[in-house]
Amino acid sequence: MTQFEALTILKTGANVFLTGEPGSGKTHTVNEYVAYLNSCGVEPAITASTGIASTHIGGMTIHSWCGIGIRSTLTPYDLDTIAGNRKVVSRVGSAHVLIIDEVSMLSAQTLAMADAVCREVRRSSAPFGGLQVVFVGDFFQLPPVSSAFEGRSQGSEKEVPDDLPSLDFDSGDRAVQDKSSIFAFSSSSWRKADPLVCYLSEQHRQEDETFLEFLTAVRKGEVAERHKVLLRTRYKKTAEPGVTQLYSHNANVDHINTGELAKLSGQPKVFVMTGSGPDPLVLALKRGCLSPEVLSLKLGARVMFTKNDPAGRFMNGTTGTISEFNKETGSPVVRIDSGRSIVAEPMEWNIQDGGKVLAQVEQIPLRLAWAITVHKSQGMSLDSAHMDLGSAFEYGQGYVAISRVRTLKGLSLSGLNARALEVHPKVFAEDKRFRASSDSAREKFRDLAGDELVELHTNFIRAIGGKPGVGKPVHTKKEKVDTLAVTKTLALKKLSLQEIAKERGITVGTVISHLEKLVEAKALDPVKDVPHLSPDPDRLAEIKRAFNKVLAKTKEMKLTPTRELLDNSFSFEELRLARLFLNENKKESR
Repeated sequence: MTQFEALTILKTGANVFLTGEPGSGKTHTVNEYVAYLNSCGVEPAITASTGIASTHIGGMTIHSWCGIGIRSTLTPYDLDTIAGNRKVVSRVGSAHVLIIDEVSMLSAQTLAMADAVCREVRRSSAPFGGLQVVFVGDFFQLPPVSSAFEGRSQGSEKEVPDDLPSLDFDSGDRAVQDKSSIFAFSSSSWRKADPLVCYLSEQHRQEDETFLEFLTAVRKGEVAERHKVLLRTRYKKTAEPGVTQLYSHNANVDHINTGELAKLSGQPKVFVMTGSGPDPLVLALKRGCLSPEVLSLKLGARVMFTKNDPAGRFMNGTTGTISEFNKETGSPVVRIDSGRSIVAEPMEWNIQDGGKVLAQVEQIPLRLAWAITVHKSQGMSLDSAHMDLGSAFEYGQGYVAISRVRTLKGLSLSGLNARALEVHPKVFAEDKRFRASSDSAREKFRDLAGDELVELHTNFIRAIGGKPGVGKPVHTKKEKVDTLAVTKTLALKKLSLQEIAKERGITVGTVISHLEKLVEAKALDPVKDVPHLSPDPDRLAEIKRAFNKVLAKTKEMKLTPTRELLDNSFSFEELRLARLFLNENKKESR
């Protein structure tokens, strides 16, 4: 299913499970849906299973949102207490759409408790009290943490009393939950919500066909000897200079980062996080933020951006080196691995509820990046990484780590155990059902006429108190042409790729996709119309030489083999852009 098809289904108000492989655009699709709801005057409740994930999306943990805190079970007394909390009643009672990100890390028990609170507060027996629920995540990634500690990392204040009764809730039935059913999809709350599955099939991170085939084999539990042979070609005892290292445990990461920073000469420049709002919420933000509360940097330090830049200059996972500190502001200047220099100005992370900012923190969006944990890497895209998965201890841990990297060329391994490539048997079995369900949903909505979809979208917005037609119009094929026209207009005004991306609220990669479609439709001549978007002449010449070598062998200007001939400073986006200009130059020379 494409992102466009998933968005069409989301807009109907149906409960949805939005899933797909790493890099398939789950976060982008959710952001598009949130923007659509906001433009119609609707503020969705945006939550996540962990503090880190909630900080990424500007929401709060599901534990905090529904008031369950660190509880691992709910008693009737607990439920009455929560239903008497004015803040919980206000946000749960006024909500219309509930988004739960990184649902793979949410246990069935916690999902059932959230469901029970929603039904109690909203005085409705419908699943989640009648809210549209959007589950987002990939169950092949990191599994739920132990329920005893699941909420503890969320910054909750309350401690669970030793004598807390252990009567569990499961979709309203006061019965003890089967402890072997850890995944959210095992909960009867999930089954009663009956979400339509939107399994995204597009790939926006990996374009290396061999690498993609390997990752697919891991998901299918079909890792064969040829795949192990492939991985052996990536074995290296130590990381190459400048390559981020991934480890399973914090101790390894802290040891490496502290040691490498100490090797650099000079005194560190320290940046301290600031915050405003209630102390418990600020503390939760600090714990969930990938940038540390106290960030110590030196010239030459390897760093990683921890947030996406609205202008598209960097994204969560972009790596580089501190080249200087701005003389006027003192902000660090990062020379990223593609060669560009970026001043890293402070950015904000916040917790919102109904569009209102409850608390916020501000810090330079960087962290030391000689090493990071696999857990903190979830959601990142890396050009290269070195990892030791010899101590992998969870299903999905190895898959998460390896799938952070865009190409096989960017991967190096110093250790790998059997668990690292294993997927949970229950997830493997359920995934087949998810895929089939997604195909069924796709066909069902394809059969609907355009006016039927418009009516469904309009009726849902009206039902939840929004204003149909005020926001973004329903996507149609005509709108796809229009959105290309908007990009073309901005490009003809001589805006840069980053400026176009910022103006449109999209990524640079999406801008390039628009340019490719415009050129294909003969609606734009890059050489004549937008020469200012051409890559640097020296880099373009180097890319051309690489493309020509590939062209001689394959008769096509393929991206992956071309990038294999270049160093890591060349991104796929740069190659895609270069290909546009090189193709047009060829046509002119004929």
